[in-house]
Amino acid sequence: MSSAQSLIDSGSADIVAGRPASVAHLFLERVAATPGGEAYRFPVPVDEHAADSTPGAEQWRSVTWAQTATRVYAVAAGLLSLGIHPEDRVALMSSTRLEWIVADLGNMCAGAATTAIYPSTNADETAYILSDSGSRALFVENGTQLAKVVGELEQLPELRTAILFDGAAPAETGGLNVLTLADLEQLGNEYLEQHPDAVEKVVAALDKEQLATLIYTSGTTGRPKGVRLVHDCWAYQGRSQEQSGLLRAEDVQFMWLPLSHVFGKSLICGQIATGHVMAVDGRVDRIIHNLPVVRPTMMASAPRIFEKVYNGIAGKARAEGGAKYKIFMWAARTAREYARVTQANRIATGRDSAPLGLRVQHAIADKLVYTKIRDAFGGRMRGSVSGSAALAPEIGYFFAGVGVPVLEGYGLTETSAGICVNRAEDVRVGTIGNVLPGSEVRIAEDGEILLRGPGVMRGYHNLPEKTAEVLEPDGWFHTEDIGELGQDGFLRITDRKKDMFKTSGGKYVAPSEVEGKFKAVCPFVSNILVIGNGRNFCTALIGLDESVIMPWAAEHGLAGKSYAEVAAAPQVHELIEGFVKRVNTDLQRWQTIKKFTLLPRDLDIEHGELTPSLKIKRPVVERTYADAVTEMYAGANEA
Repeated sequence: MSSAQSLIDSGSADIVAGRPASVAHLFLERVAATPGGEAYRFPVPVDEHAADSTPGAEQWRSVTWAQTATRVYAVAAGLLSLGIHPEDRVALMSSTRLEWIVADLGNMCAGAATTAIYPSTNADETAYILSDSGSRALFVENGTQLAKVVGELEQLPELRTAILFDGAAPAETGGLNVLTLADLEQLGNEYLEQHPDAVEKVVAALDKEQLATLIYTSGTTGRPKGVRLVHDCWAYQGRSQEQSGLLRAEDVQFMWLPLSHVFGKSLICGQIATGHVMAVDGRVDRIIHNLPVVRPTMMASAPRIFEKVYNGIAGKARAEGGAKYKIFMWAARTAREYARVTQANRIATGRDSAPLGLRVQHAIADKLVYTKIRDAFGGRMRGSVSGSAALAPEIGYFFAGVGVPVLEGYGLTETSAGICVNRAEDVRVGTIGNVLPGSEVRIAEDGEILLRGPGVMRGYHNLPEKTAEVLEPDGWFHTEDIGELGQDGFLRITDRKKDMFKTSGGKYVAPSEVEGKFKAVCPFVSNILVIGNGRNFCTALIGLDESVIMPWAAEHGLAGKSYAEVAAAPQVHELIEGFVKRVNTDLQRWQTIKKFTLLPRDLDIEHGELTPSLKIKRPVVERTYADAVTEMYAGANEA
């Protein structure tokens, strides 16, 4: 393999030499540049005493960069008044909301390092993360979250203070000093009266290699590892997203992703660098309601959201039946074909073009179907960044053809999120785009993707041996992903190195490839796990999408049945079997799914089967459903 094929370096002297030492510096620069500009929007309940109010009604409010800075300075100064020193860990456990951003920026402007914790994390793992990180203080969303910590204080001798976003301090705190966020801001304002330039002095002294964030990877086995991300990682993310054009000053971005995850956190950095507006609301059940109100131009998501949107649209069309269903299916095929053809022509000629007949069909489908889908996203979405897992190409082509392009990207917690991404002006479905300015990617001899750049972690916290396993002395990070790098610099992932398996017949199978193909053809699937390591054939565990399968079940003699009863019904097995047979026709013989089991419930985070970023924990699922797997292979010839 030549160096051109194995290595793409989009390094930019400007981005390497010109970025500031930290996002705290970027934030202060942003506030100075556009103090009166709109920074964030957030939902608040409508006054219930207002004459025209309705129960549960909400409205969106805005804050400027200067108003945001006032709160950030107060939080930072409040932490300084509590004795927080540079690189002291201050944990943050909350859903996505404006206060999360204010607290995180306050941490960084105080020189502290944020320990990010998902609010869904159980008490035991929360205690482990707080203990391993040595966190001295904790921002926590409410009393319910705080209770998880209070019950584990014996393991947390360094934790002194908790700051509540919602509610008052509970009566029982186990000796923990509990403040409200308003209390902390008041302390900070009093501190600033005595030391008006305290925050600016701390920010000015920040070094780019100081620890800024600890994010614990939600591994499939064992305890999570703390990833050490320094200030330079985040400053790089901000500048690279800005200079690559991924984010633009005129954008309105809708942020619902968990900010405890590296993906959401990195986009905050890009937003500060560009200065665009960000609408913040982490309630997943409000996404469909918020999009037409916010009308974003940019949004980030996980592939599962696009799969659910597509399945929901297809399911609704199927339920309406007759001509409407036929029109939708025709429009979906047209969208995919149009996207494929225009993409191929763009690669070949540099122009988006399609034959006249296809353009006419696409225009008709646009009026009948696509405009309604775009309106559901707010009507002006120029792109939606997708990461954390692979998106089925058929789903990608569909949304590209509809006019809501999904910009697949790639990164890990260990690379402070994005290091490759598709751009809105040149989407290549089936790829994860090309590398961001200032970073490098190459393919190792065994096909593993290696990454290097300013965004790569400085190591795992307190785990030098684990660090040495993945991080070379010259900065190359081993991703454990298998991929291919095209001559044009677009990267493709073919599978996880550790997830690939070999059948007893000696054939290698990339399960994610089979799983992606199945998701593309079956609108009823939520999660699928392909199994076959050391076996003579492949099988699958399949979880169904309740929002799609239950309406179908009601129309096919299963009304009133529970999800588990529906999954066990013969007619549902027959339905899914049809899709299994369909996907098998597009697979090599050794890849085909010979048997499958429909799970009595879908996989979820609560049972430990999915990570907070919705990745399947394969070993956990295989252990949980070991009996089902054994039954699928019972009596089979394994020779």
